[in-house]
Formats: sequence, structure tokens, C-alpha cells
Amino acid sequence: MAAPRCRAPGLLIRGSCPLLRSLFTLVSKPLRSNAAASRPLDAQGLAEKLRAQKREEKEKPVPTNPVQRRVQELVRFTQQLQRVHPNVLAKALSRGILHQDKDIVVINKPYGLPVHGGPGVRLCISEVLPILAKVLHGHKAEPLHLCHRLDKETTGVMVLAWEKEVAHQIQELFRTRQVAKKYWAVTVRVPVPSAGVVDIPIIEKEVQGQQQHHKMTLSPSYRMDRGKVVRVRASQNARVAVTQYQVLSSTVSSALVELQPVTGIKHQLRVHLSFGLDCPVLGDHKYSAWNKLAPQKLPAGTLKRLGLEQSKARYIPLHLHARQLTLPPLGFRKEELQLVCRLPHFFVHSLRRLGLEMPDQDENGHNETRPLEAQ
Repeated sequence: MAAPRCRAPGLLIRGSCPLLRSLFTLVSKPLRSNAAASRPLDAQGLAEKLRAQKREEKEKPVPTNPVQRRVQELVRFTQQLQRVHPNVLAKALSRGILHQDKDIVVINKPYGLPVHGGPGVRLCISEVLPILAKVLHGHKAEPLHLCHRLDKETTGVMVLAWEKEVAHQIQELFRTRQVAKKYWAVTVRVPVPSAGVVDIPIIEKEVQGQQQHHKMTLSPSYRMDRGKVVRVRASQNARVAVTQYQVLSSTVSSALVELQPVTGIKHQLRVHLSFGLDCPVLGDHKYSAWNKLAPQKLPAGTLKRLGLEQSKARYIPLHLHARQLTLPPLGFRKEELQLVCRLPHFFVHSLRRLGLEMPDQDENGHNETRPLEAQ
């Protein structure tokens, strides 16, 4: 059977089996030259192509400049989407399943993979749900259904349902705030105080400047007027947004923060951290400044620890991870279900470089901080 021509972006998974890595390497490059575009590759042709690409990779020189090596490392860690077929992506997602029962499937959402399609999106989670269902339950399986969404750059726990009715029930649980959510983020600077609640409404506004764009921002109910706190009239477009946070580990210039969003407003955690606490998420190139779209400006000490120069900061991915979800009893399940997702490799690597300790969780979900070397 002729190999399908790969037009969609794909997924690069660090630490996967050699066969899967070979598949990713193979489909991430054109399989046919222009001259042979009309002739599909047979099995022998695919094998020869793969061997040739492996030889090319071995011959590539390793950068001697430490900054170049670090950039290459970051690209390798976070280059989740290249050019793989949706079938390959579905199989990769199936290998990262956190939980599966007769009602739901819980996956570990990779970095850079959008949930829904849109302008410029060539592959998304919703597109591969029918394929993922067939991988798990055979060719007669009905497509899985989305129960909620995560931003393209956010990693972690994501819940899918087998039946549309179950998906609607879980969506209602999210809407009525019955699902407990915990996110982990690496921040630039350390929140003060080290634990608290950010209760500031959020609104979407147009940013004027050289690059006209829209951002979510704060719409506080109070302001300072001649040294006095004065209540202001709330905007009709502002939405209530509440985030509970706690610093789990910190250094002089960075922190690992646990976030528990009470509400679910678009980009809520990023806005509350950046504009509310003046501690943007590491790699948040959108919300680290209000009036411009530019790579995040980092302190010299942070850049040194990360092994980067400011000109290379644009390669830093968003360090925001959906760490844990707790679903209340649903359907045949009589007890709540706690879902915990491991951190992506680039996130763990950044923690090590920044000198931040990695909290562990006991069976009740409580954090116990320990050094990364103990992992």
C-alpha cells in the first residue's frame, strides 16, 4: 500500500520508541522529489529513504556554541508539531493516555497542539478524535467528544468522552465549577505574597500601536485617586475572574507556582499572573508586555541559568501545565476521579536549570517539595 503523503503538521515525542521516532523523522520531510511526485514509494523505497535520513542526521555537526546548543535543545523539546499524518498523531496520543474507562478517555495534551481548527491550523485534536477512537476500540468505534479545551501552548490533562451525552454532562460540571483544576507554571519573578487569591475581572481590549491586536486584560473594580481607593463603574463586557495561587518553590528571580482557577475566563491564569501579580509565565510572549508583541524580556540572571541570550528568548515555550483535574462522581463511577499528568520534558529541564525544586504529591493530592535529583 502506498504511503500517504503527509501534509499536516505532526508531533515529536521525546523518549518514544525507536520505531515511532523513525516514523516522525521520516514523515517530517518530503517523501518524494518533484520528479517522482507521481510515483508512490513502496516499502523498499520507504526503508531506503529512512536509512538515508539517518545517515544525514549522524553527519550533522553538533554546534560548539553553548547558546546554539541550548536553542537546538529547546527546539527539540518543544517542536511537537512537524509534518506527520493524523494517524501517526492519533497513535502517539494513545500512548500517552492517563486514564480510560467506558465513559471517558483522558489524554496528555502535547505542547503546541490546538484543540480546534482555525486559520493556519493544519492539524488539531478535534480532527484526530475519530482516528483515536478507532485506535482504541477498533474500526467500528464512534468518534470521541471534547469535554473542555486547553490553549494551544498549554500542556497537560485533557478529558474526552465516548458518548455525546457524557461530554455534555462533563461540560456542565466545568461550567458550574464542580471540577477542581490545578495548573503549574514557572514565573518570571516571585509572586508577593507567596499565596493568595487574585479576584480581578478580565476584559478583552484592542491594543493600539505598530501591531494592532487584541488581548485580555484586567478590568479592576477599584482604582487609586489621590491616595484613596475609589470604586469604579464595572464594564458590561468585563467578566468575573478568580484565581487562587501558591508558590511551591522559588529562587531570587523565578518561581514554580500552583494555580487553582475558580472561574474559566480566556487566558485567565496568564493575565492574573502577568498583570495582577507582575510575574508573567516563563515563555509567555503575549502577556509579558501590554503594548507590543515581542519575545519576553528576561533578567540577565534568568537568561544565564537558561543558557540563552535575549535574542534567543523567542524559543522559550510557555511553561503552563494542566497538572491535575478532579472529576466528581459521574455515571457508573461512584467516587471522584483524580487525574494527574506528568510535566513535559522541557518544563522539568527548565526547573533544573533555574534551581527550582519539584513538588511531589501524595495520594490525597497534597504537595511535598523535594529536589529534582530525587525524581
